[in-house]
Amino acid sequence: MTPLSLKSFQRTLLGWFAQYQRELPWRRDKDPYRIWLSEIMLQQTRAATAIPYYERFLEHFPEVKALAEAPEEHVLRLWAGLGYYSRARNLQKAAREILAKHQGFFPAELSEALALPGIGNYTAAAILSIAYGKKLAVLDGNVARVLARLGAIGGELRVDSRWRQLQKTADTLLDTRAPGDWNQAMMELGATVCTPRSPQCLLCPVNKYCEGRKRGLVGSIPEKRIKRATEEITLAALVFADTKGNTLLLSPPRTLPKSKSRANVAALLSRLWHFPTIQVRRDAAKELQSYVETRLLDGERIAGQLQALKKVRHAVTYRSITLLPYRVDVAELPRVPHDKVLPLADLSAVPISNLTRKVARAALA
Repeated sequence: MTPLSLKSFQRTLLGWFAQYQRELPWRRDKDPYRIWLSEIMLQQTRAATAIPYYERFLEHFPEVKALAEAPEEHVLRLWAGLGYYSRARNLQKAAREILAKHQGFFPAELSEALALPGIGNYTAAAILSIAYGKKLAVLDGNVARVLARLGAIGGELRVDSRWRQLQKTADTLLDTRAPGDWNQAMMELGATVCTPRSPQCLLCPVNKYCEGRKRGLVGSIPEKRIKRATEEITLAALVFADTKGNTLLLSPPRTLPKSKSRANVAALLSRLWHFPTIQVRRDAAKELQSYVETRLLDGERIAGQLQALKKVRHAVTYRSITLLPYRVDVAELPRVPHDKVLPLADLSAVPISNLTRKVARAALA
């Protein structure tokens, strides 16, 4: 763009954003803590899904100090259901570093922000530009798609050389007078108008600048990424249920198991509280019973008959999981080291994954 058209482009997009931006709770002020929290929650998560988690999180942890000093289990319990639990763990690790090294304030310098757990180039640029007005242009999936269509850039956008070029383009277009609003406007355009499928080109405020639209290429940009082959995994889980309606959950592993299959199971259960669960090789019921009796009950027999329940389907990135749940009704729950006894109908006292939640629903049904 010429300098004149660039100014017109910036003025048009910022004017559109000022008038049509969504009302989102993290846009109400420039508090770096709240902006940081929202950016972490919005990774791999839609805004509508993140909002109730964001508001509930702030009720419990209104400032960095509260988050840093909270028990990790409390943090994970409030995150439960949002997925990608490493985000929550890194969020708390970063909060502890901020409290220890930065007097409880999110650092305003790029190098210091990037040194925090869970903070990459995009997240640092977003937080620092919005909270502190730093002249840093963001580049995420939404912004990259907008830039690729504007410039009629084909190919796989995540290729390193192309991503670097897109970052240079984002830097060039950045309105340095209002970098925070500019970055939010670009992200908002990608999230609400220049969407992956069925982009609303007629409603786009900057469609006259779009080379992809002029050439009729919007529908083919960006090029679809080659998906990793789906990995099929079969798990089996056992739900103990006593006469009072209670069950037992096993504690999260303190260290990653050495066995590859056990490590896989721990990862799929997000290293949270869970029912006894194994990866199945051939005979789910026999292998599950053997595991529970050998590893958890010190060789004692399970005092009841395993009842097969309706299978559970679950997907995590490129993994397709079939989980075969079993229930065993017992007069008294066995005692297992580091377990927790909870009502089967309400496991909310501890953090659990969506997969464990599905198993509990199958057992209740």
